[in-house]
Amino acid sequence: MTHQSLLLTTLSTRGYIHQMTDAAALDTLAAKQIVPGYIGFDPTAPSLHVGSLVQIMLLRRLQQAGHKPIVLMGGGTGKIGDPSFKDEARKLSSDDTIATNIASIRRIFERFLTFGDGPTDAVMLDNAQWLDALEYIPFLREVGQHFSVNRMLSFDSVKLRLDREQSLSFLEFNYMILQAYDFLELSRRAGCRLQMGGSDQWGNIVNGIELARRMDGTEVFGVTTPLITTADGGKMGKTMAGAVWLHEDQLPHFDYWQFWRNTDDRDVGRFLRLFTDLPLDEIAGLEALSGAEINAAKIVLANEATAMCRGRAAAEAAAETARRTFEEGTSGDSLPTVVVPVEGLSIVAALTAIGFASSNKEAKRKIEEGAVRVNDERVGGVDAVVVAGDKISFGKKLHGTAVGE
Repeated sequence: MTHQSLLLTTLSTRGYIHQMTDAAALDTLAAKQIVPGYIGFDPTAPSLHVGSLVQIMLLRRLQQAGHKPIVLMGGGTGKIGDPSFKDEARKLSSDDTIATNIASIRRIFERFLTFGDGPTDAVMLDNAQWLDALEYIPFLREVGQHFSVNRMLSFDSVKLRLDREQSLSFLEFNYMILQAYDFLELSRRAGCRLQMGGSDQWGNIVNGIELARRMDGTEVFGVTTPLITTADGGKMGKTMAGAVWLHEDQLPHFDYWQFWRNTDDRDVGRFLRLFTDLPLDEIAGLEALSGAEINAAKIVLANEATAMCRGRAAAEAAAETARRTFEEGTSGDSLPTVVVPVEGLSIVAALTAIGFASSNKEAKRKIEEGAVRVNDERVGGVDAVVVAGDKISFGKKLHGTAVGE
């Protein structure tokens, strides 16, 4: 389909679009004026992870196309937790924890977006600003009347929990109403005309669109992205070592770079379109590489994705560490490290401390499978000890070093 607006052309050609409400009307609007658009993020941790990156890039594309990104932090809804496609309720966070997490997460967005007071500059808002001030009875009378419980029960995010006979609290059930109300408030406060999100947010987005139409007669729009899975069917961002965090406080630069370097051959072109700013014709050339040559495209992906999130210097340092580690057999400065005492540390403890194994049980299993090496020699048993200066390898793709106290 041919679009007249740069926004929808970009989102379509780079693979961001899964569903849209009234695509023709949104396309016309985006072609003639600045469209403020938002995505919500719940501050459940000090950092977002790679699973949120496609949404961050969506806001970046919005700004690159001449529109205004609104980063909505869920300081209010974060006190509840989005139940969408979750097996159980999230642990509730304190106000202080939420505030700390929001301040930390803002640093991530400042790397991807330009913030300021201009017409297309990004802004960060917190829905606690209006949700914390709501009075229950007036809210029920003014907003609650526009929601059908029958319809709310029909949404997949709710049906999944109920079909599995898993508890869904009344607190969580309110989440979709509050998210719909966010869209209404943003349309009133910031002239927001577009909400974007993952495919699991479709029901919540539609609720907000209908609420804005019923209460204010405002036409607003929604766009969702496809679930990003890897070629082998796995969920993107899930690794043996855990979540791939965007903050260097939670994940070293080299590990972040190596995550992208380890991309499946079949995913390279798609990930270059989604997660880098490289021109499409250049991506097409990289995507066409085959055999061992595809590794060059993976290095470009790792360099560009890391530079965007961690800075160009971090990307170059990680790339040099990888080169020295894999081509020369030496250890680069950016490899993850584990601190060991003078007498050494058991290999099992070292693997869990460095983050290669999620538990002692997993570490022991991998050792028994022959997947763990120290100084390129296979570890013979779980009683092995590493000392300062040892190089630790976990499988073919995870490498680290032991350093002294």
